[in-house]
Order: sequence, then structure tokens, then C-alpha cells
Amino acid sequence: MASKDNIDELFAEAESLKIQALKADNLRLLKQLDKAKNKKADLIEALLEAVNTNLRTWDKPKIPKPTISKKNKDEEVAVAILSDVQLAKVTPDYSTEVAEARVIEYANKIVTLTNLQRHAHTVKKCAVLVAGDIVEGELIFPGQSHLIDASLYNQVTVDGPRILTKFFDILLANFEEVDVTWVIGNHGSLGGRARKDYHPDSNSDRMLGKIMSMVYEKEKRITWQIPTGDEHWFGIADLGKKCRFFIWHGDNVRGHGGFPWYGFGKKLLGWKALAAAKLMPDFDYAVAGHFHTPTTMYVNDIRLWVNGSTESYNTYAQEQLASMGRPCQYLLFAKPGQGVTAEYLVNLEDA
Repeated sequence: MASKDNIDELFAEAESLKIQALKADNLRLLKQLDKAKNKKADLIEALLEAVNTNLRTWDKPKIPKPTISKKNKDEEVAVAILSDVQLAKVTPDYSTEVAEARVIEYANKIVTLTNLQRHAHTVKKCAVLVAGDIVEGELIFPGQSHLIDASLYNQVTVDGPRILTKFFDILLANFEEVDVTWVIGNHGSLGGRARKDYHPDSNSDRMLGKIMSMVYEKEKRITWQIPTGDEHWFGIADLGKKCRFFIWHGDNVRGHGGFPWYGFGKKLLGWKALAAAKLMPDFDYAVAGHFHTPTTMYVNDIRLWVNGSTESYNTYAQEQLASMGRPCQYLLFAKPGQGVTAEYLVNLEDA
């Protein structure tokens, strides 16, 4: 029997032969790998040389530089809709002071949003569509005199001009032109519910508009259109082809439960038919207020915007309509020849 030492020697010798064989196989594989790498390197080098030769003979066209137009062919107009300020109205969180803060905030946001639009388009002009109920009145509904913090006299001759002068001064400081189309609301009516004997032009909204036009009488960069006479209740802001806006307050629209969308459709289709018969001016878009509920809708090819209000909490709307809007106003942008290109519903709740 072999001794333990002899067995250990045999195992050691076998291990040594195995290691030597593995080393030999490893060396052979490394040599094959080198040959393969050399062939691959040669192939890559030949490919690069072929591409380089081809590029030297290729007349590649130059990439044109982008042309940034500085002309006014893409010019747009900011279209600010101002309505239903209900100046002097008092609710749990609304008053003349709050109304003033929100109107000024709206002017500042018009400028901010216009500056965003100016990254893509030239915007020199702001058209302000005033859709009525800037004042609150005194005798529009029973008990109203207990829900205001200023007389109609103060609204029209003191607070209104002060607030709106700030508003229009901000716009004039940021636009080359400001065009105002000013229509009346039912809260501007004199005599309250018994106003039938008053002349149609006798409206405190209109009086405030006229005072504002007198304030800016010497400022040539702002124009005023304040309809009177037979067309005392509506206005047309003509901003160019495909940009004619029909503006009225909306109190003559009837509906059910405070949501008169059928009433709006009936009125607009009727007025459009009258325009086709040349019995009133034609229009592309329509703007109204009155309902304090911002919305937009299509009536065939007519786009309508119903503006919000700067007012917030409203006990009448809460009780009678089970609905209350949030303080907001619309801001549109329009391109003559194309139409409305952008729209914002401007939140004024934080002002």
C-alpha cells in the first residue's frame, strides 16, 4: 500500500499538470483574441477612411439661420374684458376698497400676461371692452341701499374715476394704444325698477364712461366709444378682419334657474340674422357680463364669452341660485385676419 506522502505527491503532480494545461489554453485564446482585435481594428480603420473620403467629395448644403421677423405681420391685440365691478357693493368680503384692489390687480395681470405673449408676438394695442355694471346703483332691487358703502354720486364722480384712472394709467404705461368700447349695465339705470320714464341715455355707467373720456381728453393714445341713442345698449369693437366683437351687458337675456345658455343662443342667432339683413352691424365674437359666472360657448360660428365679476361672496346668488362665482375677468388676444388666438381667465381672488 502506498504511503500517505506518495499519494500527496501524486495529487500535487496532477494539479501542476492541470494548471499548466490551463495556462497553455489561456495563452492560445489570448493570441486568437489579439488576431480578432487586429482584424476588427483594420475593418474599422478602413470604414472610417471610406467615410472620410466620401465626406470630402460631398457638397453638403449649409443649414439656414432662423429668420426672426421684426415686422408687424404677426402683431396681436390684447383684449381686456372689464365688467360687473359693482362698485360700492358690500358683502361679507367685498367693498369699494376690495373692488379697487382687484381692478388694479387686473390691470397689472393684463400687463404680465401680455409680456408673456410678447415673447412670440408684437402686442402694441390693448382694447378694453367694458361690458357694464361698473357701478352698483342704489335702487336696482329692494333693500339695496343697505348693501352699499357709497352713494351713486360718489361711485360716478369720486371713487369710479379714481380707480379707473389708475387702471387706464397702468395700461397706457405698457401699451402704445388703448381703445375703449364702453357699454352700460342694468345697475347703472336711474330710478331703479321704475326707470321707464328716464331717457335711454340716462345711465350712471354711461356717465362714468363719459367722465373717464373727459379725464383722458388730452391723451391722444386712448380712444373712447360710448354708444348712445338707438344703439345705446351695445357696442362693436372692430379690431380688424375676423376680429369684430359685439359687446352688451346681458341683462336682456332670459333663462331658467340662472343659467340662460338657451337665451344667449336665441339672442345671438337673432342678431346675426339681423346683421345679415344689414339691419345692425355684423360681428365675429360676442362678449357679455351680468351673470357673474365666467363661461364660454359656441353658437354656430359665433364664440361668446360671458365675463365674471370682481365681486366674490354674494348672498343673493347663494340663496336664489345656489351658486357663487369667484372674482375673475377674461383677457383675450386676437390677431387681425385670424381671430382670437389665446384666452386667459384671470383670477383676482388674492387681491
